[in-house]
Amino acid sequence: MKSPPQSQPSAQSSVSGVRSDLSGNLDWIKQQLGHSTDLVIRQFVLGEGRQRRSAIVYVEGLADTTTVLEPLSLLLHERAREGIEWSETSAEQWMDRLVVPSGSVKREAVLQKLLLAILSGDIAVLWDGEQDALIVGARKWKERSIQEPEAEPSVRGPREGFTETLRTNTALLRRKIRDPRLWMETMQIGRVTHTDISIMYVKGLASDEVLAEVRRRLNAVDVDSILESGYIQEYIQDQTLTPFPLVYSSERPDVIASEVLEGRVAILVDGTPFVLVVPALFTQFLQAAEDYYQRWDFATLIRIIRYISLFISLMAPALYIAIVTFHQEIIPPSLLMSLISAREGVPFPAFVEAMIMEITFEILREAGLRMPKNIGQAVSIVGTLVIGQAAVDAGLVSPAMVIVVALTAISNFVIPAYAMAISFRILRFGMMMLAGSLGIFGIVLGLMVMVFHLCSLRSFGVPYLSSFAPFHWSDQKDTILRLPRWLMITRPHALKNRNFFRTNGRKPGP
Repeated sequence: MKSPPQSQPSAQSSVSGVRSDLSGNLDWIKQQLGHSTDLVIRQFVLGEGRQRRSAIVYVEGLADTTTVLEPLSLLLHERAREGIEWSETSAEQWMDRLVVPSGSVKREAVLQKLLLAILSGDIAVLWDGEQDALIVGARKWKERSIQEPEAEPSVRGPREGFTETLRTNTALLRRKIRDPRLWMETMQIGRVTHTDISIMYVKGLASDEVLAEVRRRLNAVDVDSILESGYIQEYIQDQTLTPFPLVYSSERPDVIASEVLEGRVAILVDGTPFVLVVPALFTQFLQAAEDYYQRWDFATLIRIIRYISLFISLMAPALYIAIVTFHQEIIPPSLLMSLISAREGVPFPAFVEAMIMEITFEILREAGLRMPKNIGQAVSIVGTLVIGQAAVDAGLVSPAMVIVVALTAISNFVIPAYAMAISFRILRFGMMMLAGSLGIFGIVLGLMVMVFHLCSLRSFGVPYLSSFAPFHWSDQKDTILRLPRWLMITRPHALKNRNFFRTNGRKPGP
């Protein structure tokens, strides 16, 4: 049996620290990057007698070269005027005298860390005779400007959204929470990508147990690449075999700031505008940012409509199938006669009819998302109307079924969180199968199993149905109802906040 090929030892195993030989360091960096053409090495000689060789190293397109080149040129002229020989200048003196706009200059003695800094967009300064190098913070790559989030539009509220740059996102949160207790911890995950991951929380609000669990789960992630926050979400969620999202995500800074102020922990991933928040509760996915920017009675009405839409999205096709197939006696006679006449000539039972329409609509919805934005929405709407009318005219489905499927789809769009909307789209098919086989008894059985499953879920140790199960009266001020701000005195019980009160409960004014 042929043995698998053995991997060749890498150069980093033989070279660990920065050597005093400049040529050796530069050759090692070139070898590690395979002599890549975007690696830039600029060498120069210091001193009147040309006693000392030095070099700056960076990756073209990732670093802002003016950050180092201009201050370095000024420093060279300054040292020449002072008549100081560069051969006597140490790395520590360099770091003290080199003034750069970024304000980030540090020494590094490990070549592997030096190489990682270069690949991250920093500039390395090396020279002969020193076993230390300087890393100058010069990260400046092309980034998308701050725009309004497309996935979470709102009628009233801020119009800014996160970008793909980690430091821009942390700055957006700092801008909204100007408190020294907003702490941030940064780590790198991914053996190949070395993606920067930051967790942000308000010290004194976030639970110490939740923080410790977040650190433990993130440190346990061992994978080659992290390209989006969805990678992290799958690794850190409490349970995999569930259709419900156990980690909340948003691309709105105002939403993440409000969640952090509730005592939750935000997880930011470099390269994506979607920020994760833990722990996540079921009610959290049915709340929108503008609920807190409008009057409390408007927000309460909209939330009630959302819960009604949630029920319609899950149950409407299943109830239609169960009633038409097994329980015609509960339909008023006049409506029953209309349904019978409408279904006359339809060759399929109600279950098959509903499955055909639901699958067709899901295909059209997915096609609308993948098409170019200018034509995707028009194609999905026109396709739905044309196919629905053609199916009715051909006698494949009844008009009532088209109405039920259309109402179900529209109700699903009312759910603010896209992840939760997908969950109920999946559960809808299960409910339809139970209704087609067992009628209303199957629907009740499915609802019981779903509720039991929801009660068993945890998000970082917090019950998923918190505020409902376990039930807390004080938390009902911000679940289905949204009471006035001055009555929302306490933070949620389930989050185990160290600072439980958010206001004194007194209404200012007359």
